[in-house]
Parts: sequence; C-alpha cells; structure tokens
Amino acid sequence: MNRKMRKLSLLFALVMITSLLGACGNEKNDTASASGEGKLKKIVIAEPLHSTGYLPLYVAQREGFFAKRGLDVEVIQAAGGAHVTAVVSGDAWGVIGGTESNALANNNNSDPIISVVNVVNRANVYLMAKKGTAPASHSPEDLKAFLQGKKINAGRHGGTPNLLTRYLLIQLGLDPEKDVQLLEPADGSTVVTMVQQGAADIANGAEPQISDGISKNVWGEPFYKFHDLGDFSYSVLSVKKSTIEKDAEAVQSFTDAIIEALGAVQSDKELAKKNLKAEFPTLSDDAIQAALDRAYEDNLWSLDGLISEDALKHDMDVMIETGIFKGDYTYDALVDMQFVNNAKK
Repeated sequence: MNRKMRKLSLLFALVMITSLLGACGNEKNDTASASGEGKLKKIVIAEPLHSTGYLPLYVAQREGFFAKRGLDVEVIQAAGGAHVTAVVSGDAWGVIGGTESNALANNNNSDPIISVVNVVNRANVYLMAKKGTAPASHSPEDLKAFLQGKKINAGRHGGTPNLLTRYLLIQLGLDPEKDVQLLEPADGSTVVTMVQQGAADIANGAEPQISDGISKNVWGEPFYKFHDLGDFSYSVLSVKKSTIEKDAEAVQSFTDAIIEALGAVQSDKELAKKNLKAEFPTLSDDAIQAALDRAYEDNLWSLDGLISEDALKHDMDVMIETGIFKGDYTYDALVDMQFVNNAKK
C-alpha cells in the first residue's frame, strides 16, 4: 500500500472511532436526560440555626425525596434573623422558621412571605437551670419566685425563644425589663457555655443544646417546657407570594417531599436516627437518642404538614402579648394550605 493510501486508511479509522465515541456519548446523554440527571432545579432554604427539630427537612434532602421530584435543595444558615431577610432579598428561595417572623417581615412588604407546609408544630423551647438549682415546684407561684432576679439567656431579641421567655414572665406577673436580667446573644450556640461559665443562671434552648448541657453536667432536665401551649407554628416552611404565583410546581414538589419526610420520621425511627447522626456527627449516640426521645414524647413534628388556625393563633398571641407585633393579621394572609391539601389528594 502506498503512502497516500495509508494516510486515507488512517483518516477513515479516526473518523470511525470519533463517530463511535460520539454515539456512546449521545447514548449517555439520552440516559441522563431520561432519568432527569443534571436537570434538577436548585433552590436554597435559609435556616436560623442548625436544629435537630428540622430533621424532616434534612431527611428529605438525604433520602432523595427532593431529588426524585426534580429539586436540588441546599440549606444555608442565616443567624440573627437573617433567615427571613434572605428570602426577602432573593438570596434564598424559602425559609424555615416561625410564622410570626414572616408577619413582622411582611409589614410594608409588597411581596409577603407565606407559610406553605408545617414541620415543627410545637413551641420547641425549654428552660434549663444551672445544676443544683430548680424551682420548688411547677406552680406559677414557685416559678415566679425562682425566676425573680435571675440572669436568663433568652436568645436573640425578637426571636421566638426570646419572645416565649418574655411571654412566660408576663404571664407570671414579672416585668421582663425589670424583674430579671435577660441576656440576648445573637448566637444560639452560646447557650451551654454561658451557664457553664456562670454568665447566666438559666438557659433557654432546645436540642441539641439540652443534651449537650446534660452531658457536660451543666444542668439537668428542663424545668419548663413551652410545648404545653399545644399546636404552635414554630418552624414552618415559607416562600414569597410571587413564588407561589410563578413557581407553583416547585412549591408543590417541595411540599410533597416534606410531607413524605414527615411520614418517614414518624414511621421509621431507625431512619430518623441514622439521618440525625449524619446531620449532627459530633453528638454522641446517647445525645442523639435523647433528642429523638424528646421529640417523639413532646409530639414535636407535624403529622400531616397542616398549619392549623390554632397553631397560628398561639404563635401570634405570644407576639401580641409581648408587644413585638402591633396591628391586625389574618390566617389567609400568612398561611396557604393549597399545596398540603393537593398532596393529600
């Protein structure tokens, strides 16, 4: 074979190889397209802190409940009240937090934040006292006497834990500004340290702080539980009104995934434990179990994603009693259950 023919043969071989590789590549792309790979809709959810109470959200992430519905969900922490601001500014698609925070942000807001599905349906706040101290009993009289003059780490001013602490003090006949010393750090992770170092006598918090404080011998079991208030829209998932109007399909898919996760957490406690450990790897097995036991005992998580009128009322009553919220509100202006109702059909 002469040199010219050899060159033509080599060129023909290269063309054939390239065509075969291209065909393989197209087959792979077709498979990816059919399975939805690479076409997930990216959305961001802002959380005020990393909390064991948000476990259903993390389960939906880790177990692929979002992904199978075409969503790639990222959760970012935005402390100091910035979780709501992140949605207002457009930096986050949605937010997990209290409906009352949305009510405050919606003042003079042309695109209000609306709650679409429930997660934590109890006031997930507890009061712990420095080890060796506690009220004589749970009677209002003994609680009032015990709290009088104490330094209380109440959390960020304007946050729901802070407001619940103020609400209790007012209910007991104490002035939050005069009869106790309220400490209001923006960083919720300081709860254990402040009591441990003597900066506070009482801590306001939830899991994993409760178990962390117990394991470090800083305090014992909580002496007061706000979950006794009943249904309470403490941690719900919310989006802007414009998102509901323009991106209803994604809101529905997101809601469906959360409802599936709520069911999974209730029906499969081993799955719940596995995901909680993965999300909080520094917690001991005992702390993980304690957090789960507390959540189930106190009926922490919503069973069906519904936000009842009572849940909103109890939440807003705290806001109004403490003077943080002034004016009127309506259920329909703050809550939209169409996506939860659609998920039930």
